[in-house]
Amino acid sequence: MKISKRTIDTILACATSAHPHECCGLLLGEGGRITQALPAANVHPEPARHFEIDPRALIDAHKAARAGGPQVIGYYHSHPNGDPRPSATDRAAAAHDGMVWAIAAAGEVRFFRDGEERFEALSYIVQPR
Repeated sequence: MKISKRTIDTILACATSAHPHECCGLLLGEGGRITQALPAANVHPEPARHFEIDPRALIDAHKAARAGGPQVIGYYHSHPNGDPRPSATDRAAAAHDGMVWAIAAAGEVRFFRDGEERFEALSYIVQPR
């Protein structure tokens, strides 16, 4: 998978600004390339421990994709006081739909595919743009 440095920077900035709450958003792109992280409101009633992407942001992103814009490749969120790996809560909430999840914590971002039975760590290349 390829990802732009700008996307990584956006995810880390979102995590920093949301702290001590979890940030969240959408990963947009095409094929094996993530070109954009689109921040979304965390509408979960307990944002310090959980995330829920604002449904309006999801709907708008899917509409834009149908109109020729970038595809929704996956989602991102932060673990303000954890590590950048799927938590038990993440595993319980996952749809097992093959989407990419990015998790930010401790100044780094890791990527995973939400497989049928578990999250699988993804390798990636950071591109300048």
